[in-house]
Amino acid sequence: MLFVLVLSTFIGLGVIVRVSRLLHTPLMSLTNAISAIAVVGSIIVTGGDHPKEIRILGAVALFASMTNIVSGFLITDRMLKMFKQSPSEGKKP
Repeated sequence: MLFVLVLSTFIGLGVIVRVSRLLHTPLMSLTNAISAIAVVGSIIVTGGDHPKEIRILGAVALFASMTNIVSGFLITDRMLKMFKQSPSEGKKP
């Protein structure tokens, strides 16, 4: 299982590095959707009738997924603001 984790990490990194900057925002939206699935799963684990260690890991997963979602939205918003034209740029002298 450790081999699969390491291999998938390198493959994922290789795929992400080769993504065009124009596709970054849709890719970020997709990862936010995947993180939302992780949030639902971690809420179920955290609130379920599981041993204390499992619930703590669920809470850590919930925190990590929510951090990923919020930072993804902030980065996406910042990137979209880069493409907006300010009112002073739209006027021609």
